[in-house]
Amino acid sequence: MSVHFDAATTLLQLDLAATAKKVTPAAAANIKTWLTEPRYSEYAAQVAQHITAGKWKELDDAFWTIIPFGTGGRRGKMYPIGCNVINDRTIGESAQGLATYVLEQNLPKDELSCAIAYDTRHNSRHFAELCASIMVANGFKVYFLDDYRSTPELSFLVRFKKCACGIMVPASHNPPRDNAVNVYWSSGAQVVPPHDKTIVERVMSTAEIKKADFQAAVKEGKVVFCTEKVDAAFTKAVASQAFPGSRDLKIIFSPLHGVGESAVCPALAVDGFKDVEVFAPHRERSGDFPNGPGHVSNPENPAVFDAPITRAQETGADVILATDPDCDRMGCAAPLSVRRGSPAVRHGSPDPAETPDRRSPWATFTGNQLGALLADYVCEQRKKAGSLTKEHYLVTTLVTTQMIRRIGDSYGVKTFDNLHVGFKWIAQQIDAAGPEKFLFGTEESHGFLVGTHVRDKDAAVACMLMAELAAQVKASGKTLHEKLDSLYWQHGYHGEQLLNVTMTGSAGMARMQTLMQNFRTSPPTSLGGLAVKQVRDYANLTPKGDMVILDLAESDNYIAVRPSGTEPKVKFYMFTYVPAEQLANLGQTKQAMKERLAKFEGDLKAYAERA
Repeated sequence: MSVHFDAATTLLQLDLAATAKKVTPAAAANIKTWLTEPRYSEYAAQVAQHITAGKWKELDDAFWTIIPFGTGGRRGKMYPIGCNVINDRTIGESAQGLATYVLEQNLPKDELSCAIAYDTRHNSRHFAELCASIMVANGFKVYFLDDYRSTPELSFLVRFKKCACGIMVPASHNPPRDNAVNVYWSSGAQVVPPHDKTIVERVMSTAEIKKADFQAAVKEGKVVFCTEKVDAAFTKAVASQAFPGSRDLKIIFSPLHGVGESAVCPALAVDGFKDVEVFAPHRERSGDFPNGPGHVSNPENPAVFDAPITRAQETGADVILATDPDCDRMGCAAPLSVRRGSPAVRHGSPDPAETPDRRSPWATFTGNQLGALLADYVCEQRKKAGSLTKEHYLVTTLVTTQMIRRIGDSYGVKTFDNLHVGFKWIAQQIDAAGPEKFLFGTEESHGFLVGTHVRDKDAAVACMLMAELAAQVKASGKTLHEKLDSLYWQHGYHGEQLLNVTMTGSAGMARMQTLMQNFRTSPPTSLGGLAVKQVRDYANLTPKGDMVILDLAESDNYIAVRPSGTEPKVKFYMFTYVPAEQLANLGQTKQAMKERLAKFEGDLKAYAERA
């Protein structure tokens, strides 16, 4: 492609802008590379147009660094040019780098295959076809899900077709401007060291991106559409994790404008749930997320449940389930109370007419609370079935509630919880410990897995099991919130909260680095009125990572601090705990810990502002 701009003049303008600090030195260096190196020639004219128009902020944001592989791959804002954004070049480099690395493994030619899927975001289909064309050009056969499908179904497809690798084009719960490419290994899990670092090296050294014609590859059988067959197998695998019990439940399900209906509704149907309403305002599959609060579809945000709760109160529904756009995270809301039968009935069989009290307020659950409920449910059902042994295990992370471990201990099973954020680490632990004894995996950000059909979090199986639990507690005349309270009485009260502090752009990255360094070298002496007892710096601990944990004076009260691997923010995970033997009034304890968490948040915000 010919480049129609005066290179000398453009480079001079860039140098002057860098001298005037309109762009950072790193951005200037990367922009120069895109203007002068042949591999970027098709983008050079567009870069030059930005320089001529004086779009320095846009250029600095797009070029100040090279978009990294985070907890799941490369994710960020879409922009047509730049190395710190998602576009054809950065997506293409990612696919080519993956292909190059897999080819270096010297697999037999008949094992060179790649699974590809995409969600409802803008450009997702385009990016998926681009990745497919690159993999075909490198000698791979591509199994392609030819419609919007979930991230866990992509993980399933990798395993189902015994692919060497997989590519998913989602951006989870990020804003509409974002997209991503997630890379999967033959296990069906996202890549971990040493593969991820070496793939990045191959990505960064990519000069030529090989491409085939997508439509021609389809006609030649090099790209195989397999959606219907894989859908059926995936649903069967999810349904195989079901437990027996009541299915008397009225469910409202929200796919939050994403792919969830294709994964969740078939699983619920096969499991015997017949009264399922897909919430109409959230049903449209749209990358604009038109009816999500702030146009963001995140089941971690209680506000996404406001409209569905109104509908549930109108219809007498029992529970609301919601999934994020790529259907790997699950959120839930339920009424705080039910309309009770007579006292005599209440202590025996529940009144069949009992329904959610339409006057009762509803409330959502945090990811930690859902994880605790599901961990207990899975262990309880396995115990009832006589299939629970001391060799079975739960898996979670360093920033997930300690209640998971206490539940595991009560059932006599193991818990692996010394893992960093990212479900890829949970997947790695499953394969290391042996999948045949795996019970349940969870992380606080609403990710859950039961079963070995995938190696990623799966909102379809989480929704199915959450519906089973809701039906079980309904049959006993309780609500899910009352069930959670019973777990607090047994295991102690665990109150957790997440604080995100956004720090965008190159200046934000510098602030994040300063803040993390401050926590390591001059941490606060107290938080929320509790003395900081010790600092655990995971830069020097196992497993290594960019995280600091501040242990406070009261046992199991602590703060974990880490920069996000997928978004420009620092995350503060706050934990409180009151042992079961110290619980006298659960309501008062909840309020006291809520106030403590608010004090933690205030002190952490003040500390972060000084960075």
